Amino acid sequence: MDQIRVTAVSYLNTKPFLYGLLHSGMEEEMSLTLDVPSECARKLIAGEADLALMPVAAIPQVPRPQIVSDYCIGAEDEVRTVCLFAERPIEELTHLYLDYQSRTSVALVQLLLRHYWQKELILLQGTPGFERKIGGTTGALVIGDRTIRLEKEMPFMYDLAKAWKEWTDLPFVFAAWVANKPLPDEWLARFNAALALGIESVPKLSLLLQPPAPWFDLQEYFTRYIRYDLNEARRQGLDKFLALVRAEALVPC
Repeated sequence: MDQIRVTAVSYLNTKPFLYGLLHSGMEEEMSLTLDVPSECARKLIAGEADLALMPVAAIPQVPRPQIVSDYCIGAEDEVRTVCLFAERPIEELTHLYLDYQSRTSVALVQLLLRHYWQKELILLQGTPGFERKIGGTTGALVIGDRTIRLEKEMPFMYDLAKAWKEWTDLPFVFAAWVANKPLPDEWLARFNAALALGIESVPKLSLLLQPPAPWFDLQEYFTRYIRYDLNEARRQGLDKFLALVRAEALVPC
């Protein structure tokens, strides 16, 4: 069998998955690249990858998409690394930069602005370094590891997964393992087992990794904020989110 082309999110929250894949022997059967979420989606949509840990908002754009794993990047309540940051409360904001690395979070923040916060803002497309433009009545949606520094710097931080839970009473799924073609059942079973190995190894991994900041607790992040199992409640949250994205014609950039 030819190597399966796999792309995965490069953020901290994916490290348990990568640990499992690299310690199970699966890496010899795949060509693995690490990318920001929007690039993972682009590769799968374009057919440059066979399997991706990709932002769920882009699933409808994938030809013949198949969610092939029991694991995901999800949150039960707070997620901590997908947030709206500002110097002023959201009620006073007029503009919002959107993270260029994101697809799902861009759609999610638009839904929350309309229905949860009921606030209309001028949305600006972020480019590298856009986080430095936060100030006054301009906030920013920031995802991934860059949020860890901003958490200590910004007076106002709004966690998108927490806002979604308060609005819908459902957990949220940010990324799922999606294929654009049928993959062998036996290979997928071993792939899922490798991911499970990574999740089981979180206590060891938390000791091996260098935390992104001295005060950042890796074990707490991997176990309290990130939820990796794609259970029934998270599937319900995912279905509701995708239904809203379709109904409101939100096309993730």
